[in-house]
Parts: sequence; structure tokens; C-alpha cells
Amino acid sequence: MSRLLRGWAILRVVLRYGLDVLLLESLPRPGLHRVARLLSLGRNLDAPRAQRMRQALEDLGPIFVKLGQVLSTRRDLLAPDIAVELAKLQDRVPPFPSEVAVSAIERALGKPLDEIFVSFEHTPVASASIAQVHFAVLRDRNGKEREVAVKVLRPGMLAAMDKDLGLMRLMADVVGSLSADGRRLKPREVVAEFDKYLHDELDLVREASSAAQLRRNMEGLNLVLIPEMLWDYCTTDVLVMQRMHGVPISQVDRLREAGVDIQKLARDGVVLFFTQVFRDGFFHADMHPGNIQVSLAPETFGRYISLDFGIVGTLTEVDKEYLAQNFVAFFRRDYKRVAELHIESGWVPAATRVDELEAAVRAVCEPYFDRPLKEISLGLVLMRLFQTSRRFQVEIQPQLVLLQKTLLNVEGLGRDLDPDLDLWATAKPFLEQWMLKQVGPQRLWSELKAQAPRYAKILPDLPVLLQAYLQRGASDPQTHRLLEQLVREQRRTHRLMQAVVYIAAGFAMGVAGVQLLWWFHG
Repeated sequence: MSRLLRGWAILRVVLRYGLDVLLLESLPRPGLHRVARLLSLGRNLDAPRAQRMRQALEDLGPIFVKLGQVLSTRRDLLAPDIAVELAKLQDRVPPFPSEVAVSAIERALGKPLDEIFVSFEHTPVASASIAQVHFAVLRDRNGKEREVAVKVLRPGMLAAMDKDLGLMRLMADVVGSLSADGRRLKPREVVAEFDKYLHDELDLVREASSAAQLRRNMEGLNLVLIPEMLWDYCTTDVLVMQRMHGVPISQVDRLREAGVDIQKLARDGVVLFFTQVFRDGFFHADMHPGNIQVSLAPETFGRYISLDFGIVGTLTEVDKEYLAQNFVAFFRRDYKRVAELHIESGWVPAATRVDELEAAVRAVCEPYFDRPLKEISLGLVLMRLFQTSRRFQVEIQPQLVLLQKTLLNVEGLGRDLDPDLDLWATAKPFLEQWMLKQVGPQRLWSELKAQAPRYAKILPDLPVLLQAYLQRGASDPQTHRLLEQLVREQRRTHRLMQAVVYIAAGFAMGVAGVQLLWWFHG
């Protein structure tokens, strides 16, 4: 019954904003377009379609607002006007009663509130669709009082989420069955991705561990402060962290009055992002102004403060290499290489012609080179590439879409601070340094060190396995597989050692050449 009532409420919102008309108009059947025109009679649907879609999602509540936020990152799937409008969705959610928050904290931590905290502010400092935050003071295990922020999950979220997700799956099945274009949008896959996204955000221990990883990665960089997680007080439903004191980055005039170098702050934001992406492959993926502050404390003056780690992105070495090579090829106007990278990644059907994809990429990228480099948006370039790739049936990887969304956030943030920010000039050293590490002696040496324990463990077993193989013959599948593995490892070691020998020989020849020239000169 509750699902039927929720379904009826959703249907009323759909009809109010004409989403049924939008759906019929998007289908490639003229008969359905005539039906859509009939359905629109007598209804006020003058507002742009993207605006109506955003307003409908806001009316449907927190779960659908989150869905819209996730969809806004999938610019490879949506029309540009809809993607831009959905990006405006904000978590404008009233706070839930403080008594409910206190009850959730006591239940999660197993103690009365006054035994946990020295003081607790019952009025929340922030409220969103998933959780809200209260400030408090607690006494740690060393007896020291510490200012903390307490994040509490909104009650009943899991039940509400499962109910709405069930209805979303039903709607996805309907959309996917109506037309080929509906299937291309992959509604079932989008809902599955959203399901994972929401469940990740509902686990505050996961968020705390992501924050701890970012804090370790950023140590020594002196660009950003990340709150310490107090693990004695972290559960799935409650997260207690160090309280951070800063000025929201959107208050630029206040920062300028305090003496913060705004241009340096803009450059530092780009450095911070590209360090997380290309050095660590682990980045804060929700860097909108609401989650970024700036410290005015004397010892950390002008540093960023990052908050809210419910969404983080990870990149493999393959992802990083793909991105670095795409950026470098783009700025060299090597469109054929960009097309080849798409094909080499395996995301394009095998029958795709390189020259056709190259021409499409050129049409996207070439207009940017009539502008100064500082006006080129890497995020928009990626977005246009993703949109162009639709006609080539490219499968865009979720981690790269998340990166593109974050890159747009970073660019917007940086250029709000400094309109003359040259993003490429700031990012180029990281790309070049990373590419050098990928192909140079440093990569070879690090790989040798990383693989040495594995070789030391496996290679001594080679004689025993070889003898067993000869005695039993090739009929034993297990022995055969192990032997093949060892042979592969031996070949890999041989190639690495050959490379070491070549580099050493080249170095020795270089030294000898210098000495010979010096002798002739003398």
C-alpha cells in the first residue's frame, strides 16, 4: 500500500510538470508526438523542459534530488540543456528535529549524550538530503577537550531509498522498452549506478575511511587541511571528526579583506586536484563551493579546507595514462592520437574507422584553439568528447565521468576566484612529470622494487615444478598452469633485467664518451 501511495504521489508530480509529454516527444514516433500535443492541452507547460524536470525532482524529495545530481554528471547521456539545469540541484532540505539526532547518536555510540560530549549544539550547522551536522565538544581518551563536528544520518533513509529505488527500476524498465533511443540511455544501468552511489553515501564509516586516506595522501603538500576522523566515535550512522574553522570559499570579498592571495588560491586548487588525480589516483569528487573553506588561522593561513567525503573517485594506472595522453594529444592537436586512444581503450566497437572518429574529434577540439589557452576548459572538452562519442557507441567509464564532473567544478571554482586562471599552464607540469615517470628509468626501478618480493617467492620453486611437470607430463592441469605462470614471470624478469642492462650500458657509454672528449680537449 505504501508503494502504491508513493507511486500515486510521483504520478501527480509527473503530470504537473509535463514529464509524460517530454517522454512522448523524445520518442521517434510521429504518432506519439501527436498524443503528446493532445495531452499538453489545458496544462501550463511554458517553462523550458529542463527547468520543469529540475523542479519535478525537487518536489519528489531528497532521493530524486540525488538522482538528478548523479544524472547531471552523465553528460554523455543527457541533452546539454538538461545536464546544465540538473547541475543546479541543491540539497535544500529542512533539518530533522535535534531530539531525533540525539537519539540516533546515543543508539549508535551506546551511551547517553552527556557521557559522550562535554557540550553539544542542538541546532544543526548544516542539513542535507542524507545527513545533518552538529558541533560539539568531547573529551578524548587523553582527557583533552576537542571541538568536533558530528554527522548524523537522516532517519528512515534506507527504507525510503529502497522504496523509491524500486519505483525507479520500474520506470527504467518502461523507458528501456519504449524505443532504441530509450535503451541507448541505459536507464537500468543508470539506476544501478545510482543505487551503488546512495548505499556508499549511507555508510559513514566508508566516508571516514576515504577522508583518512585523503588526509594521508595530502600530508606534506601544505595546500589543504582535511579533518581527522575520531575512530572511537565513528559508526555506520554517526561520524565524529575534528571541527574545522574556515571561511567558505564563495565569500571571496571576505577572504580578500583578510589578506588571502586569491590568484594563488586559484592556482593551488588546480595543483591540489591534479596532484590527487595524477599522483595518487584518489580524488575528492565533490569539490563544489559548499564543501570548500579557506583557513585564516596564522599557522595554516590561506590553505584549503576540504569537507564531506561521501563521494571520492579512484583511477587505475590505465585510467591515468589514458587521461594524460588525451590531454597531451589534445594540446598538440594530434586528433588521430585522441581517436586511437579511444579505440585502444576498447570502448569503441572494433569496426570503428579511425579516420571517422578522428574527424569527429577534430570538429570538437579545433574551435578551442582560436582562443587563448587560459580560456580553454578541459572539463568542457571532455564533456564534448563524451557527447560526440555517443554516435560511435562509446562506453564511457563511470570513474572518468566522475572525474569530468569534478574537473568542471574545479575549473568553475578556480575561474570564479581568478578569471585569468590558465588551467593548462598549471596542469601541464603534472602531466609531463607523470608521463616521464611512466616511460622513464624511475618507472622501471619502482616496478623492479615492487615485484622483487614476488619473484623471490616464486622463482625458487621453478626447479621443483619443472621436475614434477616432466614426471607427470603435461596432463596435470594445475602443474601446467603453475609452470606457465613461472615461465611468464621469468620472461618478465628477463625483460626488466635487459632494460636495466641497457640503461646501465647507455650510462656507462655516456660517461666514457664524456671522458674521451675531455681527453681530446686536454
